[in-house]
Amino acid sequence: MKNLQRVGMAVLGLVVAFTAGCERHSTKEVYYLISANMNLPYWQVAASGFNHAAAQYKVTARVEGPENLDPQAELAELQKAVAAKPAGILISVSDVSVLQPGINAAIEAGVPVITMDSDAAGSKRLYFIGTNNLEAGRLGGKRLVEKMGGKGNVVFFTLAGQPNTEERLKGFKDVLGTRPDIHIADVVDIKGDARVAFDTTQQMLALTGAKKIDAFVCLEASAGKQVAEVVKRQNATDRVVLAWDTDQGTLDAIKGGTIEATIAQKPWTMAYYGLKALDEIFHAPPAQLNKDYSEDPFSPYPTFVDTGTSLVDKNNVDNFIAAEAQAK
Repeated sequence: MKNLQRVGMAVLGLVVAFTAGCERHSTKEVYYLISANMNLPYWQVAASGFNHAAAQYKVTARVEGPENLDPQAELAELQKAVAAKPAGILISVSDVSVLQPGINAAIEAGVPVITMDSDAAGSKRLYFIGTNNLEAGRLGGKRLVEKMGGKGNVVFFTLAGQPNTEERLKGFKDVLGTRPDIHIADVVDIKGDARVAFDTTQQMLALTGAKKIDAFVCLEASAGKQVAEVVKRQNATDRVVLAWDTDQGTLDAIKGGTIEATIAQKPWTMAYYGLKALDEIFHAPPAQLNKDYSEDPFSPYPTFVDTGTSLVDKNNVDNFIAAEAQAK
């Protein structure tokens, strides 16, 4: 009997040891989400997805970055994260020229980096998770042409030098290039300050005759509500306003009729999937982290994970409002 007890205890000990050894995750694993403009609702949604994945995996999530559009401050946060030797970093690139060297340094230091929302394709990042911004711009361009009746002047509000907004603008231009009677009157860099969009719209609504602005297109999240507010105040109901993303103010303006449509992205999904992807890399690291996997036909990683987009207008805005309310 004693021998059987000894055997039983030994087997139990092996089971406990085996189970402990198979425990995959730990709160000591720290994953970073880094961006700029963190005060935007868009990034609050992304942070929610990142934290949700961390809670599922029982790891530690840290969300860092400046509240405004400040690439240098974002670089400083990236460098602090790398110095902490985390399990992985998910980053949105506000300025490639500023952040690419920091991304490369992280990879060289052995820290896996995936980009989300805005890419640095020439960097050593492993891959990109986000929107196909070129196609999203084309989607918006088709709606713009339809609502402008194929003619008129349009103004774009953007963030100059940011890869995702540059691709969106190119997508619009691809469509407008087939419409010679639609003219781009101006492309305004708001530099992360939505008040620039508000003030510029006020000035441009005063233009008449051949210089009249018939449409305003916002290629980032904060400008749409500002443009819509000016259009509403001046009762310029004949102007077309297209926005980007689905914060509550933008959805309310669509429902109220001052914004024609917006392009919906999936920041929650980007960040949620991003942490899970980093976790997989941390637990099954490649033999060579700083390899260019985009040119490897046997790469374990994709080059780009498209999380999808959709166009939101009066026909489906209630679905998005309900989804936003449910997520809170």
